Amino acid sequence: MTAHTLDELLADGVRGRHVLVRSDLNVPLDGSTVTDDGRVRASLPVISKLAEAGARVIVMAHLGRPKGMPEEKYSLRPAADRLAELASFPVRLAGDVVGPSAQELSAGLADGEVLVLENVRFDARETSKIDAEREEFAKELSSLTGEDGAYVDDAFGAVHRRHASVYDIASILPAYLGELVRAEVEVLKRLTEGAERPYVVVLGGSKVSDKLAVIDNLIGKADRLLVGGGMLFTFLAAQGHKVGSSLLERDQIPTVQAYLERATAAGTEFVLPTDVVVASKFAADAEHEVAAASAIEDTAFGEAGIGLDIGPDTAKAFAKEIEGAKTVFWNGPMGVFEFPAFAAGTKAVAQALADATTAGALTVVGGGDSAAAVRTLGFADSQFGHISTGGGASLEYLEGKELPGLTALGA
Repeated sequence: MTAHTLDELLADGVRGRHVLVRSDLNVPLDGSTVTDDGRVRASLPVISKLAEAGARVIVMAHLGRPKGMPEEKYSLRPAADRLAELASFPVRLAGDVVGPSAQELSAGLADGEVLVLENVRFDARETSKIDAEREEFAKELSSLTGEDGAYVDDAFGAVHRRHASVYDIASILPAYLGELVRAEVEVLKRLTEGAERPYVVVLGGSKVSDKLAVIDNLIGKADRLLVGGGMLFTFLAAQGHKVGSSLLERDQIPTVQAYLERATAAGTEFVLPTDVVVASKFAADAEHEVAAASAIEDTAFGEAGIGLDIGPDTAKAFAKEIEGAKTVFWNGPMGVFEFPAFAAGTKAVAQALADATTAGALTVVGGGDSAAAVRTLGFADSQFGHISTGGGASLEYLEGKELPGLTALGA
């Protein structure tokens, strides 16, 4: 089965038709202010193409993790407002998901207008483990489109979920692959099917347990795995080093030790930090100093010291590895980049990826935290080959898992 594309839908004609679009508007907020509109901007092209072709577009999306009922802090209003600011067409927000407001506004849509439904996770059936409940919700969503509706999945950040608006809806309405999802899949295939070498993977973030499956699948495929972020301390502990009060998943040490041993035989090299920025506490204004990775508890902070970034020597070494690569995948910050004192490692990796892009390498920034980091630190999306909109989906793809949303589309 081959997925039908947005171009096919547009060729069939959409003027006057209601088209349900699953977008990814799961943006970070500071109160009601969108702090990173990258996902809104990434969703705009497909919505724009449909609206400009005369479709009556109904956008479905989620934000955060509400517990199956409306919660004001998870309202899509800030994201919908930002979409309206960026768009050249009218955008309205329904006051509910499939209730009276959604029904009235969808029925009243004119050609080229866009309606954003409220957070689909305000309805518990969206994420239900019971197939019949999800199917019932999907049918109610599809009923908003009338007799000649269509569905477009353009939310790569949700394709790894067996949710009603991603999975079940595709068996009810004629389903099409959005351009954002198509582009994501094409890039990920390049990372997993004969990536040009040298192939370097940079992994960070807080927990090594979040990355175990992707590490397992990349051993033997990547030439080098560069490890930073909070997860690095479990690797250091696996080598017998003391890590003070740094984040440590002690129960994962045996698994990490096994990976380190296996990687050598498989031709994949783990490149671990040689120095770390150690702080007195987890705070933006904390006292800090650089220590050898093997001497974290030898700082002035002793056993209370907490590692919050890779050190300058490690940052240079990581940059050198990236410089010589033809393919680079990066998921997870190198430190607590939100605190300026502990952002240098992440900034160095971002700059190295930008330089590698200029030199012709395929560079992929995966994960919401990594995307937020590069933008927070002053980099433009155009400085990288590809910035993924779906961290969890990207990782599960790299783990070799089946992604239900793609399966439903035949992709």
